[in-house]
Amino acid sequence: MRHDRLPDGFGVRIDPRVRAYSGGRILIGGSPARLLRLAPEAAEMIGDGYLEVTDPKSAVVARRLLDSGVANPRPRLLPSPDDVTVIVPLHNNAEGLARLLAALRGHNVIVVDDGSDQPVRIPESRGTRCRVTVLRHDRRQGPSAARNAGLRAATTEFVAFLDSDVVPRSGWLEVMLGHLSDPEVALVAPRIVALDSESNALARYEHTRSSLDLGRREAAVQSRGLVSYVPSAALLVRRQALLAEGGFDETMRVAEDVDLCWRLERAGWRLRYEPAAHVAHDHRVSFPSWFGRKMFYGTGAAPLGERHGNGMVSPLSVPSWTVLAAVLFGTMSKWGLLGGIVTLATALARLRRVFTALDNPTRIAAIYLARGFFAGLWRLASAMCRHYWPVTVLAMLVSRRIRRIAVTMAVADGLADWFTHRDAGGLDPFRYLAYKRLDDIAYGTGLWLGAYRARSVEALKPTAPSR
Repeated sequence: MRHDRLPDGFGVRIDPRVRAYSGGRILIGGSPARLLRLAPEAAEMIGDGYLEVTDPKSAVVARRLLDSGVANPRPRLLPSPDDVTVIVPLHNNAEGLARLLAALRGHNVIVVDDGSDQPVRIPESRGTRCRVTVLRHDRRQGPSAARNAGLRAATTEFVAFLDSDVVPRSGWLEVMLGHLSDPEVALVAPRIVALDSESNALARYEHTRSSLDLGRREAAVQSRGLVSYVPSAALLVRRQALLAEGGFDETMRVAEDVDLCWRLERAGWRLRYEPAAHVAHDHRVSFPSWFGRKMFYGTGAAPLGERHGNGMVSPLSVPSWTVLAAVLFGTMSKWGLLGGIVTLATALARLRRVFTALDNPTRIAAIYLARGFFAGLWRLASAMCRHYWPVTVLAMLVSRRIRRIAVTMAVADGLADWFTHRDAGGLDPFRYLAYKRLDDIAYGTGLWLGAYRARSVEALKPTAPSR
């Protein structure tokens, strides 16, 4: 674990979803959710929810808030953009490269031509204001090898990886650079938005529900957190940190970005997701390529499971009491209803002990129990339709009751997801529901295919969190 001090002037702000009790000395929130107890002096430093680092004590408190996930960074210091080299891995996408270079201004760029059929030529153009160097692989070695080649060739302190099918929006780099003023941050990622959001219904769905778009909420990137990884389509990294970890794993053709994030986390580095920075991606919007890409993403879970194990790639992580209560309620019988109530009451009694130091611990425990239970039901419904859909279909064939429950949950899950994202894509609920279910079928098919190829069930095993 690294222990580099936050610089003076660095700020942290308590996340608006965090709840404070006992005069701010107890904070509940983060992802995974936790209860954080602060000394009175530390609580006083935070005041109205903002803390600026001014001395070693405030630096320690700020670091604890960040590492607990209850606060987000507000850096004021900004490393120079001149300390950044942009690396572009490329294979047969000269048009995308020209579009990308036109969007960059004054950067040092290394284009790694990964065995394109026609060697890359950088045209002299008024639209390109970058200093561009081209490296070429005579045969295709894969995007990981191309990124690593650019990483080794760069000499600046920081490196930005941009795929040739992206276009960064104005201010993308400056917004992310501030995070690297924290000496323990090795990687920052922007929000990936759609370059084309209107051409057809699938484009509108991808604008809303792309696998690369991790949403509007800023977060630490943690293997078991709200944001467990960030895609390699656009990344800003500390070059020496990546070199120390060996860069991207060149043997992986999928999920190499997930593997990199988890290795950096295990080495003690911090990683951030910064949705205020936008990079547009040219999503696949023809059905065959879209469906195939979703399957491809699903196959990445098996190699990740082989490398990291320990339930890291589990498709479903739900407390055992949630599963038991859901199954009992699902029987729709008198004894099942009674059993479900007893299960929830037992969980409530155990959770209440955590909040005994607070006023009205039963009420607070009941609130968090209800949130946890319904969040668990949502995850169960999602996994039933996505990761375990082949099992669900088989169960539907043999049981009318399961068939009714499965159809109800599939529709409810899809409509709830549409309601959550209804303002983004403009799709009606019926087409959204159809695309959502096809999305899940494609990913789930890839998940099972990858497990079959690896001869391993690691990527299919559900887990129960220990707390």
